[in-house]
Amino acid sequence: MFTGIIEATGAINKLEKVDLEWRLHIDAGNLSLEDTSIGDSIAVNGCCLTVTSLSTKHFSADVSNETMSCTSLGNLKTGARVNLEKAMLASSRFGGHIVSGHVDCVGILISSTADGQSVKLEFDAPVEISKYIADKGSICIDGTSLTVNTVNKNKFSINIIPHTQQETIIGNYVVGQVVNLEVDLVARYLERLMAGNHEQHDSTKTISSSFLEEHGFKIAK
Repeated sequence: MFTGIIEATGAINKLEKVDLEWRLHIDAGNLSLEDTSIGDSIAVNGCCLTVTSLSTKHFSADVSNETMSCTSLGNLKTGARVNLEKAMLASSRFGGHIVSGHVDCVGILISSTADGQSVKLEFDAPVEISKYIADKGSICIDGTSLTVNTVNKNKFSINIIPHTQQETIIGNYVVGQVVNLEVDLVARYLERLMAGNHEQHDSTKTISSSFLEEHGFKIAK
């Protein structure tokens, strides 16, 4: 589990094919790996990856074909900067929002305009996830927890303050940039809760005395 508060930016050293899947080698930059062990999770551009090898300033992670197919990791070239966040501790301050590191899809940056010292970015998201994006709600872009400004069908906008521009890779975005998107986890669970289990639910049944007795409840006579 992550918070979407980027701890550091790193760089891609190498992306290689290993045993029909992929291995990502990353320079951790200013991210401290002193408390990191093999098997720990680190979010790379919002993708939760498992550390498979480790040194003082570098780590590697194996990436499945499934992850490569639904994220932007396959587009990364040697030297590309990436957002990094270690999995949160139970004692950590929760500064962003609940981020699982399971990317839903990719989006595309369609416009970038100055807004004071901030930058207003507008993204095109796949239609199937647009229902989870709400005005003033949360969304995770390349691992960064951000607040949605406006939503128009499957397009949404956000404002990036100078600090976020400097401390994440978002400051280097250009129109056409492909980014990883993870929608608010609460929205997904809320949808499922409201939908119920349609496979077992029978709307013709009502709660009655016979129904309760059938399911083991004693009815006073």
